Amino acid sequence: MRAVVYSAKGPSSVLRLTDRPVPEPGAGEVRVKVVVAGVNPTDWKARAGLTAPMEFAEVTPGQDGAGVVDALGAGVDGLAAGDRVWLYLAQHGQPYGTAAEYVVVPAERAVRLPESATFELGAALGVPAITAHRALTSGAVERLSPGALHGETVLVQGGAGAVGNAAIQLARWAGASVITTVSSAEKAVLARAAGADHVVDYRATDAAAAIRALAPQGVDLIAEVAPAVNAELDQAVVRNGGTVAFYANNGGDRLELGIRQTFALNLRYQGLLLYTLPAEQLAAAVADVSASVADGALRVGEDAGLPLHRFALEDTAAAHDAVENGAVGKVLIEP
Repeated sequence: MRAVVYSAKGPSSVLRLTDRPVPEPGAGEVRVKVVVAGVNPTDWKARAGLTAPMEFAEVTPGQDGAGVVDALGAGVDGLAAGDRVWLYLAQHGQPYGTAAEYVVVPAERAVRLPESATFELGAALGVPAITAHRALTSGAVERLSPGALHGETVLVQGGAGAVGNAAIQLARWAGASVITTVSSAEKAVLARAAGADHVVDYRATDAAAAIRALAPQGVDLIAEVAPAVNAELDQAVVRNGGTVAFYANNGGDRLELGIRQTFALNLRYQGLLLYTLPAEQLAAAVADVSASVADGALRVGEDAGLPLHRFALEDTAAAHDAVENGAVGKVLIEP
């Protein structure tokens, strides 16, 4: 099979296309013929050595993807050859991920994809949707379903990003009113397409005043991509007893808070990372994301606020560069 690999951390030039044997699934594993792979910031950051040292002699990147079950190992129940599936954490804890024609994963990381859902959507779930789910369940609710966030106001910082897009769509599916911030008129169009009720361009207006005008009592929960930059804004617009759920360090690595102001708001800060989520939270996210897909609530493409950028397998380095350079939308690889 064709696979993209690297044997040392570094720039995208360390990625190379090569031939490798088609892997065989072991007990509790399935082999999937990859139709579309997703690329996330975590992929290029891991390859560049920004998050962890080299764990294996050779790595095929790619945590997310979608395809068709091709073979099953011993003891696998609930899946069959020919099933359409979406994949998450495909490369976590093992050397080979989705930037290849085939990938072997633990069976629980291959989730049935409804016939109504495209493989492009399946490949865009994983990291963004599970992260968004955990952000949205860091406050008053533990599970998402239609109506679970009824009466809640959610602020999604950075609504044009992949996680922000998923957070908008999942929050709307769960019944919340959604406010989102963006940095340009072009991104505002995408955030509205995703379903945001209100869009605030923080470069064009006083964001705190605009958000307070929309939510006079304060927002219930903030899904935050840049906590260091937005700390003052977040505390200006969150309600007493609200939650700030943060999943990235865009704009800075250190978060400074006024202690008295923070405890006076009875405010919770909830950090989250997909790779260290407790098993029960990960399972809940997978189940709820799957339910939202079945309901047609999660979408991709320009009309869903998430433009698609497609690359061939041999252009994986360019796909990584696109994500690193801030491509707006979802970057996909087609083996």
